[in-house]
Amino acid sequence: MTDNIDFKQYWNKQKVETQTPEELIKKANEFKRKTRFKLIIANIALLLSCMVISFVWFYYQPEYLTTKIGIIIIIIAILIYVAFQSSLTPLLLTRNIDANAKEQLLQLLKLKEKQRFQKTTLLNGYFFLLSLGLGLYMYEYAVRMTLPWAILSYGLVLFWIALNAFYFRPKAIKKQETRLNRLIAQLEDLKGQLTD
Repeated sequence: MTDNIDFKQYWNKQKVETQTPEELIKKANEFKRKTRFKLIIANIALLLSCMVISFVWFYYQPEYLTTKIGIIIIIIAILIYVAFQSSLTPLLLTRNIDANAKEQLLQLLKLKEKQRFQKTTLLNGYFFLLSLGLGLYMYEYAVRMTLPWAILSYGLVLFWIALNAFYFRPKAIKKQETRLNRLIAQLEDLKGQLTD
């Protein structure tokens, strides 16, 4: 047995997965379609939440001003978030199915930049306003409870908000960023190959 191993020979036998420009563009369009669908579902759910919150306000007629202010803050937070989410829609529309790699890359880079703002500034503001609104909303009902129940109620709401803000949100962001970064890298590689 020889100790002389030809690594170059093994390297050259390795299967290289290359994708055609059409496959990459199809993959980019599929990513945008899935992202657009998720965005539409999220916006519908948030708008339905606003309607339910408004119904609760008008049907139950809260007495405290803090409850009304809390409801308004929650609705404002949701509407700001929905408005920003809707501004992403033009980047997710596939106007030209045969768009070249450069156009797809530019759209995905714009999308990535807007999502970076959304994941940092916008979501932090959203969670802050939502927490503030819920805290003010719950005050009217918490003063009617015994102290242990009021603490438990606020604790559970704060725990749920913290769980979403610090566990579920980063996990979802990382998953989406990984997919988007991989697609951008592939399109940049294809663009580089086409310009050479």
